[in-house]
Order: sequence, then structure tokens, then C-alpha cells
Amino acid sequence: MGHTFTRLLTHVIFSTAGRAPVIADPIRNDVHAYFGGIIRELGGTAIAIGGTADHLHALLQLGADLNVADCLRIAKTNSSRWVHEKWPERRDFAWQRGYAAFTVSASNADEVIRYIASQEEHHRHMSFEDELLIFLRKHGVAFDPNHVFD
Repeated sequence: MGHTFTRLLTHVIFSTAGRAPVIADPIRNDVHAYFGGIIRELGGTAIAIGGTADHLHALLQLGADLNVADCLRIAKTNSSRWVHEKWPERRDFAWQRGYAAFTVSASNADEVIRYIASQEEHHRHMSFEDELLIFLRKHGVAFDPNHVFD
């Protein structure tokens, strides 16, 4: 085959450091937009971005030459730096070290987009911690429950 064709959808989830509620409403849309811009600069597409004051969900389409780990390392580092530059009073803003990432079939993309859009409502009834554990179990990810949130 002379060309490479991909449609690689990934649902990523990560929190702020210590799950601190530092993505306040006044900056949340800007943080999400900036994060999406970084993904675009890396050659990907942020199809949906949402979350609450302490975590972010994104449905990303990444190119075949961009792996999830490098993408998130760059996007988290640069978006954190940008928050510190734009809002110096938010020097406590930081992302957690790790992340969760799950492949999504094109046929389930709309469901994931709706889920990401409903984060505020969803988290009126469930903590981020419980949500993440459900995702890990649903996707068959092996984990030590004593160290998920280290």
C-alpha cells in the first residue's frame, strides 16, 4: 500500500495534581481550547474536550506518527506553562503525572462526545476517583487499587 490511512480515536482522562480544583470556571474554556490547539499543532484533532475543576477528558484523533504518551507529555507541559504565564496567580496549577487512555471505535465516538460534554452533570453524582476506577475495570486495565491515585 503506497499510503497510510488511519482513524485512531483515543479517550484520554487525567486530573490536576492532587486532584486540586484549579481549573475554575473562568479559565476552563480557555484551558480546554489551548489544550486542543496544542493537539492540532502536533498533527492531531481534539474532537471533544471537557471536564470539571479537577480533571479533563478529551477524545483525540491522533496521526499514525504520534503516540499517546508523547502527545500528552507535550500537551500537558505546554498547557501548564501557558496557564502560569497567562494567570501568574495560578502558580499552583499543574497536571498529574499519569493519565488513562482508551481506544474508541468510530461507531462509539458520538457516545463518548456526549459523555465528555456532560461532565458537570455526571460529577454531581460521582467522584472523579470512582469514575476512573469504573473506566479501568470496564476496559480490563490491570491496576493496584492502592496505588491508582499516588
